[in-house]
Amino acid sequence: MSEQSVAEYRIEDLAHLSGATVRTIRAYQDRGLLPKPERRGRSNVYGAAHLTRLRQIADLLDRGYTLASIKELLEAWDTGRGLGGVLGLVAEVQGPWTDEEAARITRAELVAAFGGVPDERAVAEAVELGVLEPIPGRDDEFLVPSPQELAVAVELSAAGVPLPAISGHLRELRGQVEHIAARFLEFTTEHVFGRYLGQRPPTDAAAAEAAALVRRLRPLAQQTVDAELARAMRTFATRHLHRHLTEDTAADTASEQRPVVLPVDTIRAVQNLVGRENTAAFIAAATEREVQARVLDALAPRPQGSR
Repeated sequence: MSEQSVAEYRIEDLAHLSGATVRTIRAYQDRGLLPKPERRGRSNVYGAAHLTRLRQIADLLDRGYTLASIKELLEAWDTGRGLGGVLGLVAEVQGPWTDEEAARITRAELVAAFGGVPDERAVAEAVELGVLEPIPGRDDEFLVPSPQELAVAVELSAAGVPLPAISGHLRELRGQVEHIAARFLEFTTEHVFGRYLGQRPPTDAAAAEAAALVRRLRPLAQQTVDAELARAMRTFATRHLHRHLTEDTAADTASEQRPVVLPVDTIRAVQNLVGRENTAAFIAAATEREVQARVLDALAPRPQGSR
């Protein structure tokens, strides 16, 4: 039966037109996501409303909603509250957070950019990190979501930084930046967006106003990080250079070293993890990472009233 004829479908027809399986349709009915069909004798008859609802569910699933959230949204729709504002807010949040445009690079261009020596392990790690994305059907070409990020890696490699060190630095940096992003979201949710998100789902008017605020506030996160990173780099780079240019740097460094007493169990655990010869370096690296994390905590905005 075609969609253009009388809008009455058997469950098999509905499954074919909607792209859902018969089993999925029945599961949606059981969960209250899809109205029950009309019963005619021994047959169940579905209509255009069922097809529309299945397409709505598929669209919301593609946008990342869970079935529980979709049920709330559809119940709001059924009571006369539209989804346009909510979907507009979702589109605004899921839209690009940068003006940078993705590019493509061939495998040959990639090898040339990194010194002319193929390194499949480095390529695999770049794919894992999302710096490169495979293109289906094109084994010799990759999508580059952030050409700037790849350009940084190229410059670091040309300066002599090993590729494993570059990828390790990116992993560590990404974790720290994600921490800052989470803190910024907590901050703006408490002080800005909380009043719009109190009702689930929000009204069309509230969602539209929240979407407008997302557009206004979107650049602030990057601007804040850029400004604070510039300040920190100026401070630490100046201090670092001064320390290395001072005549008695070696003496100063030696005088700054102090023995630290650690629990025996801690030393043993680290030795079992990385070996006796790497114990001191591991403890120093772990300590430096913790200090950096606390510096980032101090730079990130904290919600008022938190400790």
